Amino acid sequence: MPDIATLPTIAEPARSTPLVAIITLNWNRPRETLAFLASCAQLDYPSLITLVVDNASQDDSVAQVAAHFPRAELVVNERNLGFAAGMNVGMRRAMALGADYVFLANNDTVIAPDAIGQLVEAAQAAQADIATPAIYYAQGPARIWWTGGYRRWPTLEIRPCAEGELGAGPLAVDFVTGCGMLLSRRCIEQVGLFDERFFMYYEDSDYCLRARAAGCTAIVVPGARMWHRVATSLGGSDSPGERYHIARSSVQFFRKHTRGWAWLVVAPYRSASALRTLLRLLRRRQPSAAAAHLRGLWHGATQ
Repeated sequence: MPDIATLPTIAEPARSTPLVAIITLNWNRPRETLAFLASCAQLDYPSLITLVVDNASQDDSVAQVAAHFPRAELVVNERNLGFAAGMNVGMRRAMALGADYVFLANNDTVIAPDAIGQLVEAAQAAQADIATPAIYYAQGPARIWWTGGYRRWPTLEIRPCAEGELGAGPLAVDFVTGCGMLLSRRCIEQVGLFDERFFMYYEDSDYCLRARAAGCTAIVVPGARMWHRVATSLGGSDSPGERYHIARSSVQFFRKHTRGWAWLVVAPYRSASALRTLLRLLRRRQPSAAAAHLRGLWHGATQ
């Protein structure tokens, strides 16, 4: 069971704005987590709780967070639970604290001061249960990394929103990334938490499918912004760790959601995609990443 290191002070009188709990995970990355928390300290939204879930870091992450941000609540797991289960620990705590919304964020992000307010306002106006900001590359702050996407049937693949589709106002989408995801309390009560069989990756895609089936809607709010240092927790893009978990979770995802005749399309499509990834890694002389990719595919199919 997680150990609650600190407890926040929350005003009990009736709030004029919904209470938002910001949740991030840390695993041996105190520098990124402190930068994220520094951006949270600049938020102009008045009703906030900040929760840091530490996934059994082996360094001094917990001490650094406690020293630099004593008002952030720390939840310390006894072992590394991964992204889905780790975020679930934070969401359970946020719900117990009475949060009206939770905002899930990677610790290798920073968030604009007005982002939470824009997300909540847009979600309430659109009666949406899930909302995401426009997420930019930290290395190229004017370049969009991800906004939202549309589901392609029957392959279940995601087509990202094109920049030309984004206007000034919110846009309805099928998928938002767990890198920056606002969830309403109603959504969590209705849909539940992340499926903890996904250690990392695809838990957000699975959640969006389940939310849609439950009648929940999702939007992207282009005016709300955050910036992402991509894949730092696993050593960067195309690292062996990233390749393993993407491959494993992708197989688990399609095994869970593909039914009947759709396998006739999904099986060859996914096989071709896996082969393309393998050949790309080999061409780039990344044998360790290629081996991790194959191992992830095997574990996803057999575990």
